[in-house]
This record gives sequence, C-alpha cells and structure tokens, in this order.
Amino acid sequence: MTAMADPQLAKSERKERFFTKINKADKYVSLLGLAWLTPLLKMIGGDDLRSNGKEIWRLLGVPLIAILLFLGAWGILAPKVVTSLGAVPGPAQVWTQFINLNADHNRQRDKQAAFYERQDLRNAKLVADGNADKVKYRTFTGAPTYYDQIWTSLKTVFFGFLVATAIAIPLGIAGGLSPLVGAGMNPIIQIFKPVSPLAWLPIVTMVVSATVTSPEPLLAKSFLVSAITVTLCSIWPTLINTTLGVASIDKDLVNVGKVLKLGTWTKITKLVLPSALPLIFTGLRLSLGVGWMVLIAAEMLAQNPGLGKFVWDEFQNGSSQSLAKIMVAVLTIGIIGYLLDRLMYALQSMLTFSADR
Repeated sequence: MTAMADPQLAKSERKERFFTKINKADKYVSLLGLAWLTPLLKMIGGDDLRSNGKEIWRLLGVPLIAILLFLGAWGILAPKVVTSLGAVPGPAQVWTQFINLNADHNRQRDKQAAFYERQDLRNAKLVADGNADKVKYRTFTGAPTYYDQIWTSLKTVFFGFLVATAIAIPLGIAGGLSPLVGAGMNPIIQIFKPVSPLAWLPIVTMVVSATVTSPEPLLAKSFLVSAITVTLCSIWPTLINTTLGVASIDKDLVNVGKVLKLGTWTKITKLVLPSALPLIFTGLRLSLGVGWMVLIAAEMLAQNPGLGKFVWDEFQNGSSQSLAKIMVAVLTIGIIGYLLDRLMYALQSMLTFSADR
C-alpha cells in the first residue's frame, strides 16, 4: 500500500505546485489582458472542465464573438454609406491601407539607409583625397512615415503627461493635507477643469512663439505647443484624485505620525502615499487618457507633427484611399489609448503590490 501511495502522493504534490504557480502568475497574466490563460492552464492541469470552460468562454469567447459581430456589421454597412471620398471602407480595405502604410515605412527606411551610406562613402573619399575640410554631414529629410507620426505623438503625450504629474501630485498632496490649501485650489480647479483644448491651443501657441525665440531651440515649438496643451488639459484628474485620496486617509495614521513625530517627508512617503495610491493612480489613468485625446485634437488644429496631423492631411488629400487611411489612424489611436491604460494599470498593480509587501 505504501509503494502504491507514494506515486499518488508525488502526483498530488506536483499538481498542487502547478496550481500554486498558476495562481501566482494569474496577476501578471491579467495585467496583459490574457486572464483567459489561467482557466485554460487549470484545465490542462486537470481542474474542473465545466467551470473553467465557462470562464474561458466569458473571458475569451464572448469578446471574440463581439469583435467578429462588429467586423461583420462594419463590412456589411460600410459600403452602403457613400461620402465625398467614396464609400466608407470596410475592414478589408482598411487592412490593405495598413499594409500599404507599413510598406511605405519600409521604403522610406531603405531610402534613409541608402542616403547615409552614400554620405559616408563620399566623406570617406574626401578624407582619403586629403580634403577632410570639405566633409559634411547632413540629416535625412524624407517625409515622416506613419510609424514616425505615432512615435512623435507618443513622445509628446508622455512629456505633457509627466509635466502634469509633476505638478499635480505635489499640489494634490498639499491640498489633501491642508484644508486651507485645498479650499484655495478648489475654485481654480472648478474654473479651468472644463476648458476645452480648443481654447487653450491659441493661447499656448502665442505664448510659446513669444518666449521661444532661439532659431534652434532645444525643443521644437510645435512639440512644446502640443505638449503644454496636453499638460493644461490632463493635470486636473490627477490633481483632484490626489487631493481626495490624501484627504480621505485614515485619521489614525495621521495621529500615529504626530505621536512618532515623523518629519514631513517621512510622513508623506510612509503614511500618506501608500494609503492614497489607488486614488492617485485612478487620476493618473484618467489624465493619460485625457491627454491622449487632447493631443490628437491639438495636432489636427495646430498642424503639428503626429497622428492628428496625419488624419488632417489625409482628409485634405481627398484621394480614394484617404478614408481608409483615416480609419487606420482611428483604430491606431484607440488601440494605443487602450495600451496606455493597461500600462498605467500594470504600474499601479506593481507599486501597490510593493507597498503591500
């Protein structure tokens, strides 16, 4: 009996260790939006098929069905809507234009590589001939590709968002800890929070043009205009949520800090921030989402480099392919917005986990 029980016991222990690893990995898998992997792995490990099958259907099957229904409705209804640029493109036409944009990017990169190769050969020949003083280095000036526009928009939104965060969190902490500071900030927040980026943009443009007078500034004026507009519009959710989070922390914690005579910095880092972290990150996620939406509008209106300018240029172009390219940009904006939110959620989960430990 003992000899027969040992293999069974070892098998049970291996199964238990397997499920322990699955449960530990579940948190990280969920952060990536792949929560359906957990019940699938449990099924593979021999767990209940029925309950895990239902979970896979809920987490993976239903979303896939919804996406397929959306694509089907899009493909059927789109050709029936005719615009000045032709019929609204369906999924197949949009995918084709994405492939074309990718091909354009690759061709442009090949041209760039060839340009620098010719330049290096020319300069090497000049040096070999003793004409090193005639060596010149020029930057490739080809038109930005679709991926370049995406990268420009991402750099701009993160710059504006980080500036907004650096302003909002300290002010929110001050407003949450001091009722007087909070009362002073409240009317300013209520007045400027609803202001549209369309109103900020001309003001920011004029201020940047007046203050940045260098012919070769460290940061391009177009970049600054877009980034500052993002900052002005995305600062409020973080500021409000930080103030609320700090103001609503357990009063016993504040009293403990007073009893222990903790310094201001220690009190903020050890007591205030860990307690207010969930609400702070809620504000950060909202701010980043607002900033991303504001940026696209700012780039369209100001004709600054980025995805917004790409959309506006295609609209002005008016070719038969423009509408499909605009649809590619719309889907790209939505997918990037989703990924940015998941990024903030992952960061929140990691910091919260570290704080709990």
